[in-house]
Amino acid sequence: MNSLPISTPISSPRSLDRRPYVLLGAALLLVLAVIAGAAWGAVRVPPADVWAAFSAWLTGDEPAGRARIFWNLRLPRVLLAAVVGMNLAVAGALLQTLTRNPLAEPHLLGVSAGGGLAAVIAIKINPALDFTRLPLLTSLGCLVGAALVYGLAWKGGVSPLRLVLAGVAVGALLTALTTGVLLTSSITIQTAMSWLAGGLNARSWPHLRAMLPYSVVGLSGALLLARKLDVLALGDEPATGLGLRVHRLRAVLVVLVALLTGAAVAVAGLVGFAGLLVPHAARRLAGSRHAYLLPVSALLGGALLVGADAIARTIIEPRELPIGIVTAVAGAPFLLWLLRRAV
Repeated sequence: MNSLPISTPISSPRSLDRRPYVLLGAALLLVLAVIAGAAWGAVRVPPADVWAAFSAWLTGDEPAGRARIFWNLRLPRVLLAAVVGMNLAVAGALLQTLTRNPLAEPHLLGVSAGGGLAAVIAIKINPALDFTRLPLLTSLGCLVGAALVYGLAWKGGVSPLRLVLAGVAVGALLTALTTGVLLTSSITIQTAMSWLAGGLNARSWPHLRAMLPYSVVGLSGALLLARKLDVLALGDEPATGLGLRVHRLRAVLVVLVALLTGAAVAVAGLVGFAGLLVPHAARRLAGSRHAYLLPVSALLGGALLVGADAIARTIIEPRELPIGIVTAVAGAPFLLWLLRRAV
């Protein structure tokens, strides 16, 4: 297969020694991002009101004032951003190992667009659709999108450039269909465009509860397969020689990617580039062994989306930007750099 290789999980003892510290640092970064994101916004929430919100929760009372803003609006949104970032980052890491292609990413390869189209079709058919069903439908749409891209890119193998071109083509087609469905539905154009660019406006606890089961299954499944992913990263022939059932593992990985991406699309719309930027940064910091790569990717992805969401909702307050614009500004130059290396 003609592809730009993903580095194999071989590293020096020195890099192995620092990996637990990298993992701890990434966890601390995420915690700090969540704390800052929950306090930062059009209405600043001081520590006293944060404590009041948690105290009210413990006693079963309803928080008031800024504590209510923190508990009902700010905290669930920040936690949602963290989970969406985790999902997209781990999905990107899985795709890069699955395809042995450093350009692989759910948004770039049209996987997210499949979930987006499934979501808007379901909502148009049944505007009263229970939101708890949406992550399953978007996951199925992501699965269809991934199958289309991989099928179109296959020609005795899948090269990085062919996979990207197929992903761009399928993503553009599915996004155009999504836009058409949105513009012929009852929602406003502003809301439609905001959803297409990705965002977490008006998201709260029910949205987090709806996506969390799919995220837990996807993230847990990825971590449980870490050792097999190390073997797969060596290449199909060596992996098969070591007894790995490559085709079965690829099918499982595609399902996990669909679950993770579908859950993210269901609550945040089409957010791009998080799955491209974060795995590369995690690989630089923690190496290529998936037992460290995947959790570091998840933690950094959560921190990135929390930060991007904070910027999106405050940079032009009282209005807010779609979060996808912020991630695109950061990710597009990095994509161009990778393309120059791949071609």
